[in-house]
Formats: sequence, structure tokens, C-alpha cells
Amino acid sequence: MEILDVLVVDDEPGIRSGVTRILRNFSVSYPFMDDDIQFNVIEAATGEDALAIINAKPPAIVLLDNKLPGMQGVEVLEYINNNQLDILVMMITSYASLELAVKATNNGAYDFVPKPFTPQELKASMENITKHYFLRRMTRKLHKEGKIIRFKFLTVLSHELKAPLNAIEGYLKLMQEKQAGDNIDDYQDMIDRSLSRVKSMRTLIMDLLDLTRIDSDKKKRDLRELDLGLIAKSAMDGMTPLAVQRDVKLNITIDGQPSLMADAEEMEIIFNNLISNAVKYNKDGGTVDCVISSNPDEVTVKVVDTGFGISNEDIPKLFQEFSRIKNATTRNITGTGLGLSIVKKLVDLYGGKIDVESTPEQGTTFTLRFPILPTISDITGLA
Repeated sequence: MEILDVLVVDDEPGIRSGVTRILRNFSVSYPFMDDDIQFNVIEAATGEDALAIINAKPPAIVLLDNKLPGMQGVEVLEYINNNQLDILVMMITSYASLELAVKATNNGAYDFVPKPFTPQELKASMENITKHYFLRRMTRKLHKEGKIIRFKFLTVLSHELKAPLNAIEGYLKLMQEKQAGDNIDDYQDMIDRSLSRVKSMRTLIMDLLDLTRIDSDKKKRDLRELDLGLIAKSAMDGMTPLAVQRDVKLNITIDGQPSLMADAEEMEIIFNNLISNAVKYNKDGGTVDCVISSNPDEVTVKVVDTGFGISNEDIPKLFQEFSRIKNATTRNITGTGLGLSIVKKLVDLYGGKIDVESTPEQGTTFTLRFPILPTISDITGLA
């Protein structure tokens, strides 16, 4: 339960006590709010008293009478606006001063409530202003977090691209100056290293494009009945060269004919990431098992490796963007830190679930469960 401070500024004691009584046990709830909101009412009889309270501890909402002894309500409103205080103001006005109230709303007040008002009228006005307060706070939070994410994104991107570009530039200069001699074979290692750096940059760029398409919801999805076994086999074929180098055995087990209404490109991204990780983070001579099965309600995909494993405290970090679990055994393995976050977003898109079980030095199991939905409209509705 969240409690907001509400300052009621009115020279009539009956109005102040009435507002306090009405709001004492009143709460506001909306479907998009995590918690109900209640109110702590603070009273002030003059504009000067109101400013003292505002300067000491600014309330979230001010219910402000137009006509006050000494400093007028509009002056209090001007003070709040001129100091850019994060306070929503609702004017309390008599029917005879509606023109002034309208003018006050044009000058920064959120709304006005005419008096005498009924409890229902005040509650309705408080619901509206509280909803606005909540949405404005969420908008500012998202804007702030968006800046942080963009900064983090650009920092990681510049770091990930700068290192391979510097390496490639260095190798090209060595070749340009023929520092290893005139024989092209003498430069083969430099060429191989440069190509490896190019491949890493291409992977980063493709991951970023996948992530952007998913987050922006701009990609047109081609949903059709897919044989997940064929997609898994294709992903394993793509990882065979690296698996052979590492002496990692790739096995696939398909129970029945598991099919799913899905977008082929999205399923390829999921299988490519999971199987690629299972090979890269495996031990030499290890194994990767991909097991696909189905029942009338869901399709289950398990990718099991005998690799380095992950500690329990690191498992929640796996699906965070730009997050990579680094230790003595994995620090030299290249990656963008985006693959599993993309997998998680795609699994969520299908209303599925992804679980991770891992034991350090023994291996990791990723289990994906996709509900079998009867129509394309069911899946598009999830998006």
C-alpha cells in the first residue's frame, strides 16, 4: 500500500476537516497499479502556512482554495510552478469563482473541484488526479531508465567494436609494411585473427538487430506449422565445425513429431543461441544433447551440456541484456551478452517458459516449454 501526502489549503475549518474525513479510509486502485494508493491529509489554513509545509516536505498533491487570507491561492500555485516542484495542484473553488478556477488550470493547476462538494465528487476528482500522478511518475521513470539503458548500450557497443577494430587495423598495418616478409603464408595467422574479429562484430550487429526488431515490434511475423526437429538439426549442423574442433559430440532426440505454430526465423534464433552456447561453454570432449518432445498441451525443448556450469547466484543474470558470466574458464570465450536475453524475449512472445538448471563443472540444462495454441490469432494476440 502506497501513501501519498495531500495538503489541503483552505481557510474554512469545515472544508479541511471534511476533506480529511472523506479521504481517511479512501483508496485508489487501477489495474495497472501494483498497489492501492491511500492518502495522508495535511491541513493548512493560509497560503503562508502552505508554503512552509511545501518547503519542509513537498506533498504529492495540493487541494488549494482560491480565496485565502493574505497570500492568495493563485500565488501559491505560481510559487509551485516557478520553482518547478513535482506537485499536482487541484483548485477548490466556489461556483462564483469558476472563471478564476479555469484560469488557474490554464496556469498549471491540474483540475478544480467546486464547493460545496459531495464526498463522491471529491473522491472522483482524487481518483483522476491520482491516476495522473501515477502515470506521470511512471513516464518519468521510463524516460530516466531509457537514458540509462541507451548510455549502457552505447558504452558496451563502443567497447565491443573498438577492440576488434584496433586489432584488425594493427594486423593490416603489419601486412601493409610487410613486417613478416613477402610471403603471404607468413601472414596467415594475422588473416585468421582478423577474420575471427570480423565474425565477432558481425554477430554483435546481428544480435543487436534481432533485439531491436523484437523490442520495437516492427518485424512482420510469418506464423506457420513448423517441424522443430528440422530447425534443431539445422542449428546443430551450423555448430558442427566448432564442435569437431572441440571434440564435442552433438546428439538430438525427437519424441514423435513435435510441431509448433511459429515464425521460422524466431525459432532459428532460439535454437542457434542455445546450441551455440552449449558448444562454446562446453569442455573439450563433452556432449550436447537436444531433446524435443510434445504432448497435447505443449512442446518441450531441452538443451543439455556437460560444460563449465553456472553458479546459482549467476543464473538470474543470464537473461539480462549485455550480461556475460565471466570467470577463469569463460573469460576468453567471445560473445555479445545478448543471445539469452533475445531467447527469453522470444519465448515470452509465445507465452512459453524457460528454466535453467546448472551445476558448476558438471553442466547446464535449458528447458523451454511452448504451449500449443490452436490458431494463429492466439499467437499474434500474445505479441
